[in-house]
Amino acid sequence: MRIAPLTLTAVALAASFSLSAAAAERITLEHDGVNMVGHLAEGSGAAPEDGVVLMLHGTLAHGRMEVMSAVQDLLAEQHGLNTLSVNLSFGIDEREGMFDCDAPVTHGPEEHLDELAAWQGWLEDQGYGPVTLMGHSRGGNQIARYLTEREPDNVAGLALLAPATFDAEANAAEFYEQTGTSLDEALTAARERAEADEGMLEDHRFLYCEALEVAPQAFLGYYEPGSRHDTPSVLDGIITPTQVIIGEADETVPDLPERMAALEDDSHIRVDTVPGAGHFFRDFFADDAADLIAEFVRR
Repeated sequence: MRIAPLTLTAVALAASFSLSAAAAERITLEHDGVNMVGHLAEGSGAAPEDGVVLMLHGTLAHGRMEVMSAVQDLLAEQHGLNTLSVNLSFGIDEREGMFDCDAPVTHGPEEHLDELAAWQGWLEDQGYGPVTLMGHSRGGNQIARYLTEREPDNVAGLALLAPATFDAEANAAEFYEQTGTSLDEALTAARERAEADEGMLEDHRFLYCEALEVAPQAFLGYYEPGSRHDTPSVLDGIITPTQVIIGEADETVPDLPERMAALEDDSHIRVDTVPGAGHFFRDFFADDAADLIAEFVRR
């Protein structure tokens, strides 16, 4: 899988902020020594007990990036659905915006799942009813893992927008191309440092970041090969009602249609395709995605 760099145009930013000012309330939640940030949008005419969509962004992004803000605002304003779009903290207090590769990374996937559990607990404390889990790109993979690995209560469904796939050989080849170091060597060094409790990896490659400090466990969580990184594998045999939305022109996860079609047990999975849409469902493609998600939530 190759996740393309995430960019926002000035026009898209202006559009998203004009909507978000009216639709989403900034929420902070203290967890594990940091204040996490989320944005809550109440659906028109909806009560908390009607349920909520808990939304997770993609790689090193945030809950109000273009695709997330567009879909969240549409779900709230046009479809009357409560939504909470959260920012993974990566160990940074009140983290907002794109991750700029200027801070140490202390949190990996396990900590991300802990944060999702904390947000779901907060929603329950606020009186929100059944939760639909929704994620985009790598966030789709991670929120699917949250469901299948943590088995949270009160989940009504899982909606995934262009969720990530994974190929171990391609991932290793990309790491070597980026660093000149074999991924096996890097993983071995990270394991040894983690076992010896020797602290952070320094000047280390991590996802889009060329050189920064990374906790060994965070690096291992993202780079250790395994089917958990591959969303179709995570979904195989799932019994929770699940929706996978594919962009017809998606060049980031081009194998997703074939991979979903190959699942042997897909009786609980609905696959929808948005004609012409790319990985980020820009412009009117966000409307199409929001329409499909709302239809799924109200199935």
